[in-house]
Amino acid sequence: MSSELARRVAFAVIAVPVGVAIVVSGGAPLAALLAIVSALAAWELFRIARTAGLTPMDDAGIALAGVLPLLVHARYLRIYDPESALGPLSLAALVLLALMAAAIWVRGVNGKPLGAVAFTAFGVAYTGGMLSFGYAIRYHDYAFAPANLMFGSRTVSVPSGALLLLLPMFITWGSDTGAYAVGKAVGRHKLAPAVSPGKTIEGAVGALAASVIIGWAYSRWILRPAAHLDFRWAPAGAILFSIVVSVSGQIGDLAKSLFKREVGVKDSSHIIPGHGGVLDRFDSLLFALPISYVLFSWLLTWAPA
Repeated sequence: MSSELARRVAFAVIAVPVGVAIVVSGGAPLAALLAIVSALAAWELFRIARTAGLTPMDDAGIALAGVLPLLVHARYLRIYDPESALGPLSLAALVLLALMAAAIWVRGVNGKPLGAVAFTAFGVAYTGGMLSFGYAIRYHDYAFAPANLMFGSRTVSVPSGALLLLLPMFITWGSDTGAYAVGKAVGRHKLAPAVSPGKTIEGAVGALAASVIIGWAYSRWILRPAAHLDFRWAPAGAILFSIVVSVSGQIGDLAKSLFKREVGVKDSSHIIPGHGGVLDRFDSLLFALPISYVLFSWLLTWAPA
């Protein structure tokens, strides 16, 4: 085994159980994890932007990206009320006005203020905004009762919201694995050679197949019996959910590749041993989480025992 592969495996062995444990725990640990990942992803995105000649307002953008998941956490703690006079749209407008005001005094005419404000706002929405949907899924309105998982003769109670959030995560990981395995084995036809030369149509089909299997099996043997939740028109709803999440994740991967291709970099950073940067690992989830939240609102239903 190469040293690079060994680092990838070692990191995954540690990170995956820790990530699942934080999802199950929820609350402040989950909000803190999302805040850290969002801030790091924003830092990487702004580094890529600077390589392309843009001049984002790094400090403000990184801080705002990290604050967004904490703001969602505050909403669920009822510290922040989105129905108040300062709702999400009003808050977003004030932040945008503050960025434009800062650009006047800090950047001036020669500091490319238009590009600075535009890309900073985009970076915050793309990282912290997208990842915050993970917290919203964890505390979905339908996920208020505990779920009982059977392990032989032992019953383990976990929050049903954790099972909801783990579903798009597992589908995304399975989609990436299926794309890699099938693409390596039989990949011949390029999917988007100008954006990501290594991706193939066969790999994309493999990703869809793996996602459908995982989504259907998860809803059939975990979500329905443990949390009493299911998709409408079962099993068609679970299959539709899996396909859309897989496609959105693959688009997220291609979008990140497009950014890196523009500036000619291989990895967004080298923070994660053997895996590159945060964007390299979470690019699919940046698209899959908000799409999953919308699909849950449409497809999720009760499944009484």
